[in-house]
Amino acid sequence: MTISTLGLHTQELFEQGYTLLSGITTDKEAAEALREFGTLMPQYDGELRYQVKAAPGFEDRRYSKSTNTIPVHTEAPGWNPPPRYLALHCRVQAQCGSGHTELADAYDFVARLGEPERRVMSDKSIDWVGHNTGGTGSNGIRRPAVERTADGRDIVRFSYNLLTAGHYDPPVDADVPPEQLPLGALGRDLAVRAEKFFRTNKVSVLIPQHSVLIWDNQRMLHARSSYTDVRRHLTRYWLGTV
Repeated sequence: MTISTLGLHTQELFEQGYTLLSGITTDKEAAEALREFGTLMPQYDGELRYQVKAAPGFEDRRYSKSTNTIPVHTEAPGWNPPPRYLALHCRVQAQCGSGHTELADAYDFVARLGEPERRVMSDKSIDWVGHNTGGTGSNGIRRPAVERTADGRDIVRFSYNLLTAGHYDPPVDADVPPEQLPLGALGRDLAVRAEKFFRTNKVSVLIPQHSVLIWDNQRMLHARSSYTDVRRHLTRYWLGTV
């Protein structure tokens, strides 16, 4: 990657929250390109790479190894901090016309809320539980959905599934009483509003084969459309700041 090309991608990350790197065919090439943007981080299983590919046993889950729609979220909200950047390297692109990675700016969503809702997101702490714990134990961490850092930047944590079903990867037909949810009925309403905002303002990217989509995970909401081509294969990377 040339200095001018790196500068363009860095500018796109700053201005729009995501950028697309092309011409990357191997794991080694992907790692080398991504190290220009941050430090590769071990993921849930302790590995630097995670294979996003449909597998048996997840047919009724909203999960990376299913073919189902995955609702709006940020990655690893229970980590402190969450990965700064998330990257997906397309090894085999779905040929069914779906399986898009979808992105929308959470900063824009928060800015459009009324003052009471913004206060809830910045002042009301949530237990980010489950497998997103970053080595902190089964209880994860307790943080608001929008956390202001010491340098004045906001970290957005979000999970439609957690706010509406009380679990990161619930069954497709999960129905949970409001009193069992992290922010109760208000949190469920915020999640529904976020989903509506997302559907109106999202960018849908069917990542080209041998390309890497990278985005600011502390700023951008993301989701995935359902698909039927089970050959689809992406490799996921997490990056911390340099």
